Amino acid sequence: MGLIRIELFATLDLVGQAPGGPDEDPVGFPFGGWQAPLLDEVAGAQVGAAYKGTDALLLGRRTYDIFAAYWPHQGGGEDSDIATLFNSVPKYVASRGRPDLSWAGSTRLGPDLAAAVREIRDRHENVKVVGSLNLVQTLLREKLFDRLDLWVHPIVLGVGKKVFDGGEVPTNLTLLEPPAAGPKGTVYLRYGLAGGTPRTGDMGAPDRGAARGD
Repeated sequence: MGLIRIELFATLDLVGQAPGGPDEDPVGFPFGGWQAPLLDEVAGAQVGAAYKGTDALLLGRRTYDIFAAYWPHQGGGEDSDIATLFNSVPKYVASRGRPDLSWAGSTRLGPDLAAAVREIRDRHENVKVVGSLNLVQTLLREKLFDRLDLWVHPIVLGVGKKVFDGGEVPTNLTLLEPPAAGPKGTVYLRYGLAGGTPRTGDMGAPDRGAARGD
């Protein structure tokens, strides 16, 4: 069984909407492209490393349309490695409509999204979910992910679609490696899905379990 890996860029208040440009998702959101002034070589190298080994993309409709309009037309330059990767691997699209799937290797998922994602996980070793906040909400709610890579940027926007938007279920995560900060203040966090549900306790009470030797 493969791994479903979510890759997300977010602000300190966990807004993940339209980081890449003003035209990504402009309706009612004035901060499209907020990530660009905060990019640095460290974050760029982290993103490049995170994409290595990807053998399939799992995308929401809006992110797919943005990618399909851009990546097939990229050749040389600093984006060449990612362009080669994205253009060559299968693309699976979650959409209730009938999107144009002219980008080579693209397939629309069926109405049972959870079953379709489980099938993709069985078919591929390393599936990447990039952006696609509506799809991410479903994956978080159904716990249909294995890794969450989150780049947290040092700004607060106060408006916009959030990474965690109220539909999630109680979930434990494990930090897979120490946080890494870039020169512009962006912090890279890598989490893995963990079992069980979050526990509670009393910070002012002694550890009764430890006293009993549990």
